[in-house]
Amino acid sequence: MIKHLQAFIGAGTNPHRNLAIEEYLTDTVPEDTLIVYLWQNRHTVVIGRNQNAWAECRTAELERDGGTLARRLSGGGAVYHDMGNLNFTFSLRTQDYDLRRQQSVIVEACRFLGIPAEISGRNDILTNGCKFSGNSFYSHAGCAFHNGTLLVNVDMANLGKYLTPSKTKLESKGVASVRSRVINLTELKPDLTIDGMARSMVKAFETVYSLEAVELREEDFDASEVERRYQRFHSYDWVYGKSVPCSFSCAKRFSWGEATIELAVENAVCAEAAVWSDAMDAEFAKPLADALRGCRFSIDALCACVQSVEECRAYADDLCALLREQDI
Repeated sequence: MIKHLQAFIGAGTNPHRNLAIEEYLTDTVPEDTLIVYLWQNRHTVVIGRNQNAWAECRTAELERDGGTLARRLSGGGAVYHDMGNLNFTFSLRTQDYDLRRQQSVIVEACRFLGIPAEISGRNDILTNGCKFSGNSFYSHAGCAFHNGTLLVNVDMANLGKYLTPSKTKLESKGVASVRSRVINLTELKPDLTIDGMARSMVKAFETVYSLEAVELREEDFDASEVERRYQRFHSYDWVYGKSVPCSFSCAKRFSWGEATIELAVENAVCAEAAVWSDAMDAEFAKPLADALRGCRFSIDALCACVQSVEECRAYADDLCALLREQDI
């Protein structure tokens, strides 16, 4: 049961450090406590835990324009962040996790500003039928977070400039472009600022939970623990992931998200493997890739391998059907 609220409004705009702080707050959240962390990234593309960086983002163009690529802990798809976007993270113990109540903070914050908002499915929050907030989720060792974006006044041109969602994803959404599905809140409230949105979020946070939030200060954090996490989020291996000299690849969009399996096959054995996905469940891709390494390159062997991975159980039938469609 939530008995204590804490709020931290970050001052830095480095995405790798912000993600480190997010993980630190989640790993150290006290019992019966809910933390809201509000933060901004400058000129950044953030990809989901299991996404292929090169497939989701025009990485060379982003780097040439002075932008930063970051990979978050949670699943889901790629998003563009600039100083017109406010990010939020709710960190808490898993036994206190209540997605709808957490999302109602965003809805209430918008109501305070005179903006109608509604929750759509599990991942999105809409106004006037258009998305202004996409959400993703993560849990580990008894702690969890729910994070997302709040599009206040984002440069929409950059969504299409740097993000490269697959054709199948766009077709599944029934839209023709990245930009057609999203809206800035300033289109409904032109005088809205990031500070105003942040203040409304804290007010709504306290209203929804009927508690007063204690303000956190970064100087009270364990700097060495934040730095250790920063070094990981900043590393090339984390941001880009391990590349596979691919000799076999298959991909398909399912109801739960898109999945790509890449294999480097040597002497009829999978020498290397990578699994990419924008599924909200971030925990299945790495165990599946690990299991596929060393597997015999045959339909039956690959499917048996997929079925054997505990974390992959919910997706195994779909992935096996995909493999059986291939000419192996």
